[in-house]
Amino acid sequence: MSLISQVKTTAPAPEPTTGADEPKPNSKRNKKRRSRGNDDHKAKKKASEHEMKRLETALFGSLYSPPEFGSEVSSSAEPTKPIFFQDRSTENQAPVYEEDDHLPVTKRPAWVDEEEERTQVDIAKVNRLRKLRRDAEEQVISGSEYVDRLRAQHVKLNPGTDWARAGSDQESGLTVLDDDGKDEFLTSNADLVLKDGVKLLPGLLEFSRLNNANREEKSNSVINSVQFHRNGQLLLTAGLDRRLRLFQVDGKRNPKASSIFLEDCPIHEASFLPDGSEVILAGRRKFFYSFDLVKSSVNRVRPLTGRDEKSLESFEVSPDSKTIAFIGNEGCILLVSAKTKQLIGTLKMNGSVRSMAFAENGTQLLSSGGDGQVYQWDIGTRKCIHVGMDEGSLVATSLCVSPDSSLFCTGSSSGIVNVYKRDEFLGGKRKPLKVVKNLTTEVNAMKFNHDAQILAICSRMKSKAVRLVHVPSCTVFSNWPNGNLGMARCLDFSPNSGFLTVGNAEGQVLLYKLHHYQNA
Repeated sequence: MSLISQVKTTAPAPEPTTGADEPKPNSKRNKKRRSRGNDDHKAKKKASEHEMKRLETALFGSLYSPPEFGSEVSSSAEPTKPIFFQDRSTENQAPVYEEDDHLPVTKRPAWVDEEEERTQVDIAKVNRLRKLRRDAEEQVISGSEYVDRLRAQHVKLNPGTDWARAGSDQESGLTVLDDDGKDEFLTSNADLVLKDGVKLLPGLLEFSRLNNANREEKSNSVINSVQFHRNGQLLLTAGLDRRLRLFQVDGKRNPKASSIFLEDCPIHEASFLPDGSEVILAGRRKFFYSFDLVKSSVNRVRPLTGRDEKSLESFEVSPDSKTIAFIGNEGCILLVSAKTKQLIGTLKMNGSVRSMAFAENGTQLLSSGGDGQVYQWDIGTRKCIHVGMDEGSLVATSLCVSPDSSLFCTGSSSGIVNVYKRDEFLGGKRKPLKVVKNLTTEVNAMKFNHDAQILAICSRMKSKAVRLVHVPSCTVFSNWPNGNLGMARCLDFSPNSGFLTVGNAEGQVLLYKLHHYQNA
């Protein structure tokens, strides 16, 4: 018991407790630090807002800081410098020559490269820089002076245009009207762009290959005739399969419009009448056919009275749609009325007839043949008005006249094509304007386009034997033909030369778009 009581009596006395309101030394130090940090943060935030407001004022003016009434602006405040400026450094130009001293000197550039002042340029050493000298003895100039003189030289060689100068009439982009207040373009119905009237350039011809004109129904035999209707949309094809086909040409689908079948006449030649009302079809028969497009009826024309020709396979139709000229026997040319289909006259050559072509809107006829001469006939009087020898030709196989009858060309059995001026030939000049020697076999077909800038020539005796001649220069387009034409047998231009079509021995009718001409 004494031991336990001793322990109890010797227990340590409890330490005195501190009050809750008495702060500790460490906590006071932390609180001071926190308050000092808050003050610094507020100062930085205030400075940031002040800087942001200053920048907004500099950029956008007083929109974001409107002045208050009753407040005065301190005169000691520094003016705000603009952030953006217009660079007029190119206007500070030094004159290159004495007469350029009148050029105005404006504000100095905002920034100057110090290296330019230390750089030295020898303008007398380089030939192309000698024009920058002010006198003959000047050699070395500073870099900044060199830059100024280059700028002045550029302005001298490249003056500004009138429409770009302030105060010019063109500055506003408005059309200047005449005294009556009317634009001259508005008072005329003339086309603003006449591309068809632009001269076609020689060398290369712009064209595109389109889908075949007879894509919907290919012929089973050779194509002997292709021709466009006067409306430029209808195309006829005919051949030895005894079928005439009409296609509506659009360059894409080219749908078939109509077709007729002749049981007893393989077609050697077919042609529209120029007025577009009928189609004349002929073969190696004593008779020929007429197809009326309006009535869609076929009429067989019996053999011509008083004639014993066994074949009427080759003919020409006059531009006035009044006369059809057939090649007859023994140098005879048979003139048939397009209206009555009756024989109205004959013309007689010294040699055999191989080709014909009408001129002067059907009032005259040119013919050529086995004797190598070109005959010119008056249809009204049935008389020969001129005979001339075709230079270098033994047998003339083809003949063609330009739409205005100013030019004509002859093709021979040797592939030579002679181009003549018709007036000079009638006057006795036998020298051709140009000789085209790009074909080596017999010339079978020739055709001028509507403005006589292109002459197409063709031979049936050789593959790809088609050439397009630029008539003004009498040169052949070098990029034609492009691709496989096959054994071409006939060709034709559309009325406005937008399309060119070629019929071949494989039964295809190839179609091309000539980009120089906008309309078909």
